[in-house]
Amino acid sequence: MHAGLKISAFAAALAATFGTAYGVGKGLDPVVTESAPASHGSHEESPDAGGGAGGHAPGGLQISEGGYRLDLKTPSVTAGRQSELRFAIRDGDGRAVTAYRREHDKELHLIVASRDLATYRHLHPARAADGTWSIPVALPRAGDYRVFADFTPARKNAENLTLGADLAVSGTYAPQPLPAPDTTATVDGYQVQLTGGLRPGAESEVKLKVSRAGKPVTDLQPYLGAYGHLVALRSGDLAYLHVHPNGEPGDGRTAPGPDISFTATAPSSGSYRLFLDFKHEGRVHTAAFTVKAGAASAPAADRPATTDSGTADSETAAPSHTDGGGHGH
Repeated sequence: MHAGLKISAFAAALAATFGTAYGVGKGLDPVVTESAPASHGSHEESPDAGGGAGGHAPGGLQISEGGYRLDLKTPSVTAGRQSELRFAIRDGDGRAVTAYRREHDKELHLIVASRDLATYRHLHPARAADGTWSIPVALPRAGDYRVFADFTPARKNAENLTLGADLAVSGTYAPQPLPAPDTTATVDGYQVQLTGGLRPGAESEVKLKVSRAGKPVTDLQPYLGAYGHLVALRSGDLAYLHVHPNGEPGDGRTAPGPDISFTATAPSSGSYRLFLDFKHEGRVHTAAFTVKAGAASAPAADRPATTDSGTADSETAAPSHTDGGGHGH
């Protein structure tokens, strides 16, 4: 682990600029374009990771797309201190968007993640009448972060968009290594088992099984209109994959656990971090895994994969901590 050092907001912003290029070079394998993935909802991306023929960049790599731009009004915060994160989505005329299509129970989903993927937050900010979104946030570690806004404008034929912007967090900087691939994660007394994996440029099924004290959890509660919510971020450039389960509560065929099934497409080979949100007994928990796209699932390690994670919704739980970090919801 690197020794901690003080990093100012300016230095964090500078690290975001140059560190991103370094991370992309170190963290990604060549782009795979073996076949175009089948359509799977509005969140699927082209297998081309950007710049290649016949595709567009995966979500979150661009600050503007489709005539819309993410205007981050809080470009820097201080580690460990609560700050108000404010932003707006602007259209091609520069006006703040005030009408959105509600998806998965929300008008907009906000993800905040550190570049080393050690800290993760899934937030649901409030929108003012003028189109400005805001939410209080306290990030535990200094460094460069990425903010993702996942939304669909309320206009005819509008497509879902995920826009990203850099956020600098000042304080004592100590980057964390990416956890090794593992098929088991432990969070707040729950064990989550992962089977399946990601395939570059093609759909694949990812299954997760939730248990507690050795017993399967069969009474998961709906969260954001589903029994599980999965976000995948590519190590290096933080390309964003946002997928949802195969099935939903009340459809007559999807059980409330212990198994949750997803279909996802990785835009390229490389390492990804998966973050699963699930709700049980009124509290939301986040389990995190590292997977390699195109590689077989790794055997369970002695220590479960962990990360600092959380939401800002009312259903919150006290974080549990391990050597590798902590989960908090």
